[in-house]
Amino acid sequence: MLKFPADFLNSLANCPGFEKDSFIASHEAGEQVTAVRINTQKNFLQQLEFPFSEHVPWNADGYYLPERPSFTLDPFFHAGAYYVQEASSMFLAEALRQTCNLKENLTVLDLCAAPGGKSTLIQSLISEDSLLLSNEVIKSRVNILSENIAKWGAANVVVSNNDSSDFSRLKNFFDVIVVDAPCSGSGLFRKDEAAMREWSLKAVEFCSQRQQRILANVLPALKQNGILIYSTCSYSLQENEAITNWLMQQKNMASLELSINPLWNIVASKAEGSNAIGYRFYPNKLKGEGFYMAAFRKNEDIGTIKIAVGNKFNPLSKNEINLVQQYTDIKGDIALFKFNNDVFAFPQKGFAHLQQLQQVLYLKKAGVQVGALLRNELLPHHELALATQIAGKFPVIEAEKSIALDYLRRKDIRIETAVKGWALLKYKSLGIGFIKILPNRANNYYPKEWRILNK
Repeated sequence: MLKFPADFLNSLANCPGFEKDSFIASHEAGEQVTAVRINTQKNFLQQLEFPFSEHVPWNADGYYLPERPSFTLDPFFHAGAYYVQEASSMFLAEALRQTCNLKENLTVLDLCAAPGGKSTLIQSLISEDSLLLSNEVIKSRVNILSENIAKWGAANVVVSNNDSSDFSRLKNFFDVIVVDAPCSGSGLFRKDEAAMREWSLKAVEFCSQRQQRILANVLPALKQNGILIYSTCSYSLQENEAITNWLMQQKNMASLELSINPLWNIVASKAEGSNAIGYRFYPNKLKGEGFYMAAFRKNEDIGTIKIAVGNKFNPLSKNEINLVQQYTDIKGDIALFKFNNDVFAFPQKGFAHLQQLQQVLYLKKAGVQVGALLRNELLPHHELALATQIAGKFPVIEAEKSIALDYLRRKDIRIETAVKGWALLKYKSLGIGFIKILPNRANNYYPKEWRILNK
């Protein structure tokens, strides 16, 4: 019999929708649910090499898999054709659709973003001219976040590495803020034994206090009438309903009710005291892990602070623009800028916001890194091979799977071709990276830190 942490089951006795016996049975069954969300901007659903069992009910781009394949050995995974994401957390798409006008140009903050599941989901919903700031406070997790954002291929995403307190200078900046808060992790007990070992009532209380601190820090950055989406992967009342009570009673937030299909078996919860509405996901009731989400609208107007537009990003000269255009095909209204000798692309309508952000925050990544200018040549960056709005004008070489995997392992590859110089390597028409073909070899330019190891 599965041994839950002491006090855990008793702590859930008053949680809305909690059914002890079936909850325990769902954990002891050992079912592993695997789901992926398709990158519709790359549109490779029909070519993916694993079977789909059914749709995730609350996300049109989400699919369950009958078993978990080796994603590491799938070139489509490395090319950003899909993202492996827990099914319950995909509910964020439904929350955003029901609370926001996604056709507008929005400024969106994903505050606790690593490894990037919710950020890539958000990006797939917002307009090309919107701006998404994907932030992660833990420095060691920022690199994987940047990698997953780069693979997704969008130009309108900025990655930052900042504490929630740093956002206080961005008063009334964001239309939408998503806080998938650090939590005690009880909703992931079926998948994460470490979360079960580390759980305690003391940890729950600590997480609740930290969640309040994070929210208090970031709420000033939300515009009046802006949308807050709060979520955890915890069952605990202290981290969920108690937080929604606090948001309404102490922070003057308005709770937003979502329309939920009864067939989804999501439990609607009203917090005692404020009647704040949240939504609980239980693995004994639906096909997903434990999760909680609530949506709010901000009532309070706290005024604005004018942020100067910075000048760290240098414009390209006319000659440099012409040179970049020789090597790239750009779709939409895209601004090109230079940082040192590296060229980046970002939506023109969001560029002023980007310049403001770099005055206040530490930015790890902004837009698509196109390449480096060197002696009347553009040396392509790996991100250019993955981008959806920008394409490189380079010769294309289609690689068989074995060659593609050797490339992703950063091994030497041998290709029979008449092409010389830079070439874009593709797998089934989807870009995976650049090679440079020399007289006696082909140099592999796949990022060393991304390479497949021990496979």
